[in-house]
Amino acid sequence: MNSNAIEIRGLIKKYAGFQLGPLDITVPRGAIYGLIGPNGAGKTTAMNMIFGLGRNDAGAIRVLALDHRADEVMLKQIASYVSPDLNFQVWGNVGRAIRFVRGFYPNWDDAYCTQLMQIFQLNDKDKIAALSFGAKTKLGLLLGLSRRPEVLILDEPTTGLDAVSKQQVFGELLKTVEDGERTVLISSHNLADIERFADHLGMIKNGKLLLEGRTDEIVERFRLAEFFTENGTAFPTYEGLTILKRDQNRWRALIDQQTGVQNWLQTRGAKDVSLTRLTLEDLFIALAKEERAQ
Repeated sequence: MNSNAIEIRGLIKKYAGFQLGPLDITVPRGAIYGLIGPNGAGKTTAMNMIFGLGRNDAGAIRVLALDHRADEVMLKQIASYVSPDLNFQVWGNVGRAIRFVRGFYPNWDDAYCTQLMQIFQLNDKDKIAALSFGAKTKLGLLLGLSRRPEVLILDEPTTGLDAVSKQQVFGELLKTVEDGERTVLISSHNLADIERFADHLGMIKNGKLLLEGRTDEIVERFRLAEFFTENGTAFPTYEGLTILKRDQNRWRALIDQQTGVQNWLQTRGAKDVSLTRLTLEDLFIALAKEERAQ
């Protein structure tokens, strides 16, 4: 059995003024995988491509060994996609939406659906047009989870949710992957949630993958370095060194500890080097600002 739930290889999608890829992403089976990046990085485009919402210009996407285009019908039976852009208002009320969607999926779990309605405080007769944005988000999650999909793809699933509702949602996602067979791919701007709940992550920027791996290993790999030099000192480009700020002879940089850059800095005249552990949000901000820091 393939140990990966989603494999993206050489994916390219071109738009006027933007290109996604070439992009390679590997989502292990049984993982909660967080896909993060700045606005416009290509996260939603990549997720849309997985589910056949748009045609890729090059590359291959496989979900549980199924080709995302050739096996599209079968893929949509085993995978579920939830996005704040999905609109259920045409069904009028919550009960009609549930009954309509349920008919397409043999694995629909009525008992779980009823349980989620109680957790998310939704009622059969609730008019969808009158629901708050957060409640509409919960409805999308209910429809996606009740199918008991093997792969659940979520684009900004906590948009509009309060802290209690977010805890409820992530609690259900953790239950989803308990058996090690089901997988969640989640895109979110809430990096504290991603760091807490996602065991793997990928970070994309300008359509390209910057980092991928276990969340704890990626966060542990980088440090914020502050140090001093003699006036006039300059540093050439070095792998694993990202200069974030310089104030005369005082420097702040992001360093990748896997590259040995800390020792290299000291050989180049860096003094009083202090290292600070980063949160995922700190790391994200540092990498996002990299091109503007000189």
